Amino acid sequence: MSGKETLILASASPARAALLRGAGLDFDTRPSHIDEAELKIAKKPEGAEAAAIALAELKARHIAAPAPGALVIGADQLLDCHGEWLDKARDRDDARRQLLLLRGRDHCLATAVCVMRGDRVLWRYVGAPRLEMRDFSDAFVESYLDAAGEEAFGCVGAYRLEGLGAQLFAEIEGDYFTILGLPLLPLLDFLRGRGLVAS
Repeated sequence: MSGKETLILASASPARAALLRGAGLDFDTRPSHIDEAELKIAKKPEGAEAAAIALAELKARHIAAPAPGALVIGADQLLDCHGEWLDKARDRDDARRQLLLLRGRDHCLATAVCVMRGDRVLWRYVGAPRLEMRDFSDAFVESYLDAAGEEAFGCVGAYRLEGLGAQLFAEIEGDYFTILGLPLLPLLDFLRGRGLVAS
């Protein structure tokens, strides 16, 4: 890596930071604490992918403005189950509600990434993996929540695919990194073109 440009991840997500670190990138983390609710409502008629890319851009813009020389990565992910959008599970009751809603059904994870410099969007991308949960029993839901503990809270759909959440699924279509919250391979390709990743 040349280190020609400073790279900033505008996210508090440990999973996204771990993916970038695992890929060998040097970056700073500056979470963009924005209120997503209003934008989600405004973008609902356009669909989850449009909302995810708008949120990713908003997060990047919030951090890029005071850091005009840096490349800022914003990312967002929305779970869309046939028109119903889920937010991060707040507690065990909310996690149970989400799992019962998703049980035996498929859903989409609209996952977007945006790279900005100053006030300019340099690149953006959105992927939409499809996941189908198996038709598990009520008893399984409780045992899963017992075993997963707080891992099930604070994540959309009440699962982490890289952990116990894998037991919930019957079928998955799409890129693994995108499911984890960051379309890593397209992002690396973009960064490679800027000399931040070895070619």
